[in-house]
Amino acid sequence: MTCKAYRAAILHSIADPAEVGIEASYEYFADGLLVVDNGQIKAVGPASELLGTLAADVAVTEYKDALITPGFIDTHIHFPQTGMIGAYGEQLLDWLNTYTFPCENQFADKAHADEVADVFLKELLRNGTTTALVFGSVHPQSVDALFEAAQHLDLRLIAGKVMMDRNAPDYLTDTAETGYSESKALIERWHGKGRLHYAVTPRFAPTSTPEQLTLAGKLLGEYPDVYLHTHISENLQEIEWVKSLFPERKGYLDVYDHYQLLGERSVFAHGVHLCDEECARLAETGSAVAFCPTSNLFLGSGLFNLPMAEKHKLNVGLGTDVGAGTSFSLLNTLNEAYKVMQLQGARLDPFKSLYLATLGGARALRLEDKIGNLQPGSDADFLVLDYNATPLMSYRLKQSKNIAETLFVLMTLGDDRTVQQTYAAGNLVHQR
Repeated sequence: MTCKAYRAAILHSIADPAEVGIEASYEYFADGLLVVDNGQIKAVGPASELLGTLAADVAVTEYKDALITPGFIDTHIHFPQTGMIGAYGEQLLDWLNTYTFPCENQFADKAHADEVADVFLKELLRNGTTTALVFGSVHPQSVDALFEAAQHLDLRLIAGKVMMDRNAPDYLTDTAETGYSESKALIERWHGKGRLHYAVTPRFAPTSTPEQLTLAGKLLGEYPDVYLHTHISENLQEIEWVKSLFPERKGYLDVYDHYQLLGERSVFAHGVHLCDEECARLAETGSAVAFCPTSNLFLGSGLFNLPMAEKHKLNVGLGTDVGAGTSFSLLNTLNEAYKVMQLQGARLDPFKSLYLATLGGARALRLEDKIGNLQPGSDADFLVLDYNATPLMSYRLKQSKNIAETLFVLMTLGDDRTVQQTYAAGNLVHQR
């Protein structure tokens, strides 16, 4: 791949605003240049300084009325639920039985999984998401289909087969042993291949026996650089159910802790009802939480306490949680996140929002040296956001006084239409 350069306003997070303050958390170049070589970022900075350093044959693509940012990172999403997004009228446990399990059963058919993988990845890229942490179904072929499609596009993607050996329909359960052996085979086949990573994926504590959770922990011990991806403390009824199934444990998190599932690459979706002690334990073990506001509102689960997570320096990424989440767009998800904070009397600054959608997600996934920012040496995963995506956005942004206001408008009014182009490893993978 030859060297290329992209000129526009450029913005990226370089630190967590909660730790360093707003002003020190980002870099902004009103007239910036991003230089990409061989799928990686070679330089970023003011166009006036960098243009003179380019070789004569380097093509410069210029964008007017646009902002270049890192690609968005979705730290929790369900690929098999693409076809049931917007399913009406239930809370978590009834919703799983009514909609989710029948929908996921279709992924026993590899041809169906291939078809949905294509739709799913196109939706991610159309919405500017260049990396996602993804639930497959219980069927290994669901993960094969997704990884095959992602590899073809050279995406950085993390996924895993669901492990679920109880409290689910017979047609959708594995066993402790098959969950282990099928996951192991998928790790051997896919983990570390290109930009792909594997996540050991027990659905949640109620659908795995102690034997299965033990073997999930065994996989993490055998393959220390794979991920663990599951759910925690999403719904009050769910939490009571966990207590009844594991009465010997002191709480929901303690179940996972007991089976050695906490660690630097462990991501727990939701965490709406975590207590201080649980946040502290997650932070101590280097685990992360995926904040999924659209899903939490849609299923009536509750409001995630971001200030409590910040107090404990707990890594937090953003998740759409499609299909309970109602949009693939992380801009849309940030719109909802802002409201979730408002309902708790807290503020979500636009630069913290940018952090959650990019560098915060990368840190949650321990990939901040590769994605989530535009530092030289990072993968060239980036977006071009169009200030004139809609007539209203165009009109509103003409009133904007600074980049903070512009950023907030993009997150409040923005959606898939805002994403003009998506690049992954320097390749154009979506053009609006």
